[in-house]
Formats: sequence, C-alpha cells, structure tokens
Amino acid sequence: MDVNVGDILMMKKQHPCGGKRFEVLRVGMDFKIRCITCGREVMVPRSRAERNIKKIEGNTPPVK
Repeated sequence: MDVNVGDILMMKKQHPCGGKRFEVLRVGMDFKIRCITCGREVMVPRSRAERNIKKIEGNTPPVK
C-alpha cells in the first residue's frame, strides 16, 4: 500500500471523538497520524493501520 506523508486516510473504524479521517504525519514501521476532527496524534503499527484503511484521499487537507 502506497501511503505518503500528507495523505488523508479514511479509516474503517472511527476515533473516539467520532472522526474517521486522519492526516499522515510520519511513515515507517509505525504510522503517526492526526485526527482531523479533534487534532489528537496517534502512533499506530503499520500492519494494523494498513488493515484499517478504507480509502486514501491524497495530499490536500480539508478546509475546517
């Protein structure tokens, strides 16, 4: 799966705040992602993150 820094990910499961969209901040063995709804940053193992990705929306962050 080709995930790059700056991509917006639509996940299958939602964050506790209710948001399903995350911005990728770091890529490696772990992904560092930020919830677009509340701004919380989370480190997730790559295997777990790739399983839960529903759609990759590309490089343009949405307007709040």
